Amino acid sequence: MANLTFDSLLSLKDYEKQREQIKTDVIKHKKHRSVMIGEHIILLFEDFKTIRYQVQEMLRIEKITQQEDVEDELSAYTPLIPDGNNLKATMLIMYPNVSQRKKMLTKLNGIENEVWICADNLKRVFAISDEDLERSNERKTSAVHFLRFQFDEEYIKSIKSAKKISIGINHLDYELSTELSDNIAESLLDDLD
Repeated sequence: MANLTFDSLLSLKDYEKQREQIKTDVIKHKKHRSVMIGEHIILLFEDFKTIRYQVQEMLRIEKITQQEDVEDELSAYTPLIPDGNNLKATMLIMYPNVSQRKKMLTKLNGIENEVWICADNLKRVFAISDEDLERSNERKTSAVHFLRFQFDEEYIKSIKSAKKISIGINHLDYELSTELSDNIAESLLDDLD
């Protein structure tokens, strides 16, 4: 996996010149890395390209130019890049109506611990959630979570040769799954060595 470093970033000036094309490319790239589970939850699978874009946008918005400050941003974002034996995703719980969202974030408490991936009909691998900091409490979950699906060597071999890859959620109030399209499966499998 490529390593995101200070030297792999564009200067703010160069980024501004290329921003529209980069944004267009990343939006197109993300289409093959986004998985809807039901109507209200999306997993955005991160990689070098998506995280590099996030960092560049953050540097642009905050007008960060000092190497030390850039390194701080890199240390916050680079753990979201898969490192060959896992997939990493940002999970968004989306309810447009504010009162419904508040109600559902209470009802869906703990959902971040119930997200799984399955190659063919092998065992489900459950995501490890929010390793950077706790996003939920005993009453409600957060609308955003960071997930890591960790695989051993044997499972990587199985998932790479799988005819069907499914992703789902086992929560009592949101029990749904979806089968990955070939395009999305191919894109995600590129993250695995």
